[in-house]
Amino acid sequence: MLSIHADRIRKSLKRAGLIAATSPADLSRGRAEEASIQPAELIEDAELAWHEVGAAERWPGPVAFLDGTQRSEVVGYCGAAPIVIAEIAAAVRERLDRTLATAVSERRTIALGRPAALAQAGDALAGLDLIPTSEDESPHPARDLNCAGRAIDRARGALELAVGAKYRARSDAWLVVDGSLGESPAWAGDSHAVGVVKSHTTLPFDGAALERYLTLPAGSRSSLFAPASRSVAPVRAWALRLWPWEGKDLFHGLIRVEVAPANATPEAADRISRWLLAERAPLSTPDPRWDRLLYGIHSVEEYLRAGA
Repeated sequence: MLSIHADRIRKSLKRAGLIAATSPADLSRGRAEEASIQPAELIEDAELAWHEVGAAERWPGPVAFLDGTQRSEVVGYCGAAPIVIAEIAAAVRERLDRTLATAVSERRTIALGRPAALAQAGDALAGLDLIPTSEDESPHPARDLNCAGRAIDRARGALELAVGAKYRARSDAWLVVDGSLGESPAWAGDSHAVGVVKSHTTLPFDGAALERYLTLPAGSRSSLFAPASRSVAPVRAWALRLWPWEGKDLFHGLIRVEVAPANATPEAADRISRWLLAERAPLSTPDPRWDRLLYGIHSVEEYLRAGA
């Protein structure tokens, strides 16, 4: 779908006297962060510890999974200012009696660029949602593309929040979110929401505690902690190792689990961890992130990509 839009827009831009472009924007990775350590506050144990959580257990009752995707392309330039189009999508898939079905799904095609560039493109962008980017500095293609990438991230995040709110309005089932609950006060305070963070660009400890955090054994969780993040709402978290890391990589099979402060008890952390262990993606999954992927999240991504 995005490529069809892109080809049509490039032809229209040429007719409008702008420069058509066919280079990919490389903006589809999403939510890039600078590597950092943001020290967390331990709320369980005097020092960071490992806790075995027990054997994997099936999630009781219905459970839903929320994720989003994004794809983007540069379609042209107005002088040195790029024009980018992107497709963002988000969905919740709910499992009832071992069957996954799509409960809520939304998709948008957007165009991003400096206001003057979007205005000059005119009818070439008809039917797309226009998102103007900053004109505080002179046009610079690389800088403008970075700005567009951040805007796409925000738009995708807003769509995920909207889809999650629609699902929550109709169900109080457990909702597993791919990403941080701290992006939304509603998520951060939801006692039936769980955030699963696969990226470890930001780490919560340093020194000996970091080494212990990164060598967490399979089937174990770390002590509970309060992340010191730039998120908009407070959450509680722990690390969980889904698969053995030995002989592979320190990050292999390692995820950060986030919950509302109301669920920050050792008993709840162990119980939720056992449920997540039962959601591990099968070894045959071709996704390179299979070691940190949950089957339900993978199902949402596959559904969204099939409709792209």
